[in-house]
Parts: sequence; structure tokens; C-alpha cells
Amino acid sequence: MNRIASIGAAALISLTATPVAAHAATTWTTCGTAAGLDPRQECTTLQVPLTYGEPGGTVSLAVSRIRTARPGLRRGVLLLIPGGPGSPGLSRPSAMVKRLPSTVLDRYDLIGFDPRGVGQSSPVSCGLAHEDLAPSRLKPYPSAGGDISENVAYARRFSEACARNGGPVLRSISTRNEARDIDAIRRALGEERLSYWGVSYGTYAGAVYATMFPGRTDRVVLDSNDDPDPNKVARVWLANYSVGVEDRFPDFAAWAAARDDEYGLGTDAAAVRRTFLDLAERLDRAPIAWPGNNPPRLDGAGLRETMLNALYSDTGFPGLAGLMRAALGSGPLPGPSTAPDAALQNGAASVAATICNDVEWPSSAGLHRRLVARDRVAHPLTGGMPVNIGPCAYWPYRPAEAPVRVTSQGPSNVLLVQNLRDPATPYSGALRMREAFGSRARMVAVDSGGHGSYLVNGNACGDDTVTTFLVTGRRPARDTICR
Repeated sequence: MNRIASIGAAALISLTATPVAAHAATTWTTCGTAAGLDPRQECTTLQVPLTYGEPGGTVSLAVSRIRTARPGLRRGVLLLIPGGPGSPGLSRPSAMVKRLPSTVLDRYDLIGFDPRGVGQSSPVSCGLAHEDLAPSRLKPYPSAGGDISENVAYARRFSEACARNGGPVLRSISTRNEARDIDAIRRALGEERLSYWGVSYGTYAGAVYATMFPGRTDRVVLDSNDDPDPNKVARVWLANYSVGVEDRFPDFAAWAAARDDEYGLGTDAAAVRRTFLDLAERLDRAPIAWPGNNPPRLDGAGLRETMLNALYSDTGFPGLAGLMRAALGSGPLPGPSTAPDAALQNGAASVAATICNDVEWPSSAGLHRRLVARDRVAHPLTGGMPVNIGPCAYWPYRPAEAPVRVTSQGPSNVLLVQNLRDPATPYSGALRMREAFGSRARMVAVDSGGHGSYLVNGNACGDDTVTTFLVTGRRPARDTICR
């Protein structure tokens, strides 16, 4: 990987964010009538610096809250840090108020926000063509036989579109700035310290906040943890899909084998795996028409992307099995389900901005060809996608600051919760987060599959451990595994 040869002036400023000018005047209003919003949820907008430490423009941050119904028991706020990167979080209080135990809801106001560039927070777009918003393009799946020529062309096209259309907010997006924005939210709320629950990418953003602002943290829960390798950052997150899918796929294979009479994918897990690999290779060579999908065909990349999404939760297993059954000729393909282009535009731009602005990526197409060839042999389920080339290889901007190195310096107030078989943030990567935090953290691992652990798997041991920590501050004396 290329070293960052020069760091922008922003790296020289204090890690303490510029105060929000008018936090004392923060006013809350109703959030509207969107489906699913709890009527108790309130919204506000904060103005934060476009570039911290420098005069100039601002970015709007959309923030929400649901206040505790038991103010006499209130401890503070629980900030819900969304994943992605690029996922909105403004409606998360409405979702989580239905799931969190009353003992937690009694003690915290739930706070949500859209990160800068996302949703209602000065949203960004690179203006990609409809065809370039296909999910199997947004993740860099190679073509048949592992050819990456189309990926190289797409990466250049994507980065050039962002240079033309992204604007100054796109350039300002980074995990360091998300941490500063989080601290701006803390000050706007008038809180001395902040408790938070970060999920997926939110674990890295939460770890960066705990590193940059250790004295402002209260109770920190990081759920489904990213490897915080400061030399690679998101490069290692993408590469970890290879490991995570191999960890998780046996759960689906066993499930499908137990239902061979219904789906016909194989009578044991090994047979289901062979069926999947053979089908993906066949679809690489001879895609099936799939009207209404983007692209309007089912190819190997589309099958692999469906598989990856299905492994996030057991509820996705029937959809994957049904698609495989149809592709094998036992029925019509299901109706496609795709997000609106506007949402995909915003998500694609904000993801790229975060991962490309955080750290430099190698630009050699030859290097990526070699990485893909090796990974396709070692981890055939993902077809080389996790180590393939993407827009960061040709990103028009250099990182303004060096990535954060998470360390053990700070209060011992971090609890990591992690599934053992997570397809997106595998246990092996979570152990790197645990190692980085050292004595600051404890980890509770849950013997379960899927992405997302707390209040997701029905594992009472894991859920009770997290709830107890949020309510009382007590953590296990040592790392533990909930079987």
C-alpha cells in the first residue's frame, strides 16, 4: 500500500472540535409523519464546520431524539451510531425504542443522526448513471473467470463522476470528521459525557471517537466490530468479506440441506456449497434474463451479492434458496427488489467518500488481478470481490489526515459484542478491535450467525450482558463467549 506522503493542514489542528455556535438555542420540532416514526421522536438541525479548525462553510446535521419517560432515573443520552458507512440514522430512535429493554429506556434519551453527507445531513451525490448503481457493480465482483477489466473501467468512471459532481461536502467526509460531528452533537445536547451504541461501521466510528475524545465517553457498546487496522482501514473491511462469508455460509448450507425436498439444493451442507459454486460459475458464463432488475439479468455477481445479503440474517435464507432453485430451472425468478436510484446515489457517494478519504488505496490494476486470482482460490464463495479494485484506487483527493490508531489510552468503559459467524465483520477482525482497545475493553462473543448481535439473535446471555452494562456500568470480569 502507498504511504501517505503528505498530510493536509487539518491534521495539525487540535483533536478537539470547534464548538457548535448556538447549542444553547437548540430547538426541537416534530419529525414529520413518515411511516414508522414514533410520535415521541423530535428532530433538530445543527450547523457544524465544513472543515474543523478553519473558517468557512458549514454542514447541516439532522439529529433526532426520544426522551426517557422516567426523567428521575435518567443517566444521560444513548447515541445510536449507524453503520454503512453511508447509512442514515435519523429514524433509529423510533426503531430502537420498540426493542430496547425498559431498564435502558428509563435511563437514556435515545439520540439518532444522519452522518454528514447522508440522508438529511447535507446529502452528497456523484451523479452516477443508473447502470452504475447496480448492487453487483457497487461491490466490485469480477467478470467470468476473474477478469477485472470492467471493474477497472468502472472504478475510473465512478471516481471521475465524484470529482465532477461531489462538491466540498464530499471532500469533507471522513471518520475523523464523523467523530468531531458526534462531539458537536454531545455539546449541543449539553452533555458532559456520551454513551453510545455503534453497529458495524458505527463500531469504527465509535472507536475513533473513544480515541479522539476519551474523556467524553461514558458507556460504550460496539456491536459487530470492524478491524481498526490503521494502515488499511476499509480495505481490510472489504477483504474480511472473504473470511466472514466462509464462516457463515455453513449455517445456510445446513438449513438448505434440511429442506432439500423443497429447494433441491443438496442433501448435506457440502452438496449445497457445490450447488452454489457451480451455479455461480454457470451464471458467469450464461446469465439469465431478469426483467426489472438492475442489470436486467441474473449473473454470477448477482447471485453472489444475493448470497452475501442473505447471510446477514437467517430470515434471508428462504430468499436465497428460492432464487437458486429458480435459477436451476425449477420456476420463474422472483420479482426484483431494488432501492430507488436517489437513495443508491446518496449511499454510493457517502460510502466512497468515507472509505477513500480515510486512507489511500493502491492503484495498480496488476496488483488487484493477482489479489483476485489468489482470493478466488482461497475463498471461492465471494469470487474475488473482497480484494478487487474500486473507485478509491483513482480517488481524486488525498486524505487530509492520517487514519486514527485505536489504543488502550482512556477509561475502561468499552464493551464489544460480536457474533462468532458474522459475514460482514467476522470474529477474527473483531479480535483485532479487542486487541487495539486493550485494557479499555471487554468482549462478549455470541455463538450465533448473522450481522448484528445485541437484541437480534435472541441470545439471553449476550443481550443481558449488554443491558446490564448500559444500566449499571458492570461488565464481565473477563472476555466471555455466550453459547
